[in-house]
This record gives sequence, C-alpha cells and structure tokens, in this order.
Amino acid sequence: MSTTVRGIEEIRNQTGADLGHSSWVEITQPRVDTFADATDDHQWIHVDPERAAAGPFGGTIAHGYLTLSLLIPMWSELLRVEGVSMAVNYGLNKVRFPSPVRVGSKIRTHGRVVSVEDVRGGVEAVVDLTVQIDGVDKPACVAQAVYRFYA
Repeated sequence: MSTTVRGIEEIRNQTGADLGHSSWVEITQPRVDTFADATDDHQWIHVDPERAAAGPFGGTIAHGYLTLSLLIPMWSELLRVEGVSMAVNYGLNKVRFPSPVRVGSKIRTHGRVVSVEDVRGGVEAVVDLTVQIDGVDKPACVAQAVYRFYA
C-alpha cells in the first residue's frame, strides 16, 4: 500500500493517517554479513551460524541497527511525496527492539502519521513505525521517526 501526496498542504492533511504496510523484506545471512562488515560489528550472534545455532536465539539474528536501517526503503513504500524541493530524515524520537529478527525471517513496516507541524520552509512529520516479523506477534522494532519536507 502506498499513499501519494503532492505538496506541503497535502502532507499537512496526513495527520492521523494510517499508511498501511510495506512489502515483506527477507533477512538473509549475506545481508547480515554485509552489514557486519560495513559497521565492524561481527558479534557471533549475527555472523556465526554454527555457534548461534546453540545460542539464545537458535540461529543468527539481524543487527538491531540493520533492522532500523531497513526502515528507509520500507518507509519509502508507505508515503510518496511529490511537489517538494527536498525531503530529509530528521531523526528519531525513540527506538526499541522488542524482538530479534532471525536470519531467514521476513519483515515489513507499518506506519501512522502522528503529527505534522510547520517548520521554517516546510513541515515536519512525526511517524510511528512498527517493524513486524512474519509469523511473530511481538514487533522487531518500534520507532518514532521525524521527517522534514521543504517547499
């Protein structure tokens, strides 16, 4: 599901909007390994399938920050903004990782616009994002993201 808005005024009208879900993204061991190389985080629970099989999660898991970084492509599926000069990820108000993402799982995000406020030259949207794991009740990540859109 994707919502498309055009311009600042239409973004303002999204306050309270349920943006639905992104498509599913599979978490593979090569993706986890590549992230480990990029961040120098080679903890065995992420990169050693043999050792991790006997560990607390029964296999390797994605880094929490890998899950968080995948919000970028998943978010872009939820809200398409046209007619602005620039959009920026302004940051996060809060982030939690309630459940590990096992390698081989699929994740997707659900979004809801909490608020849209005027800022100099545009608007700031605060969005609640919940990363779901296919077949798991507890979310992988709960984050409140802040985006700015400029006219």
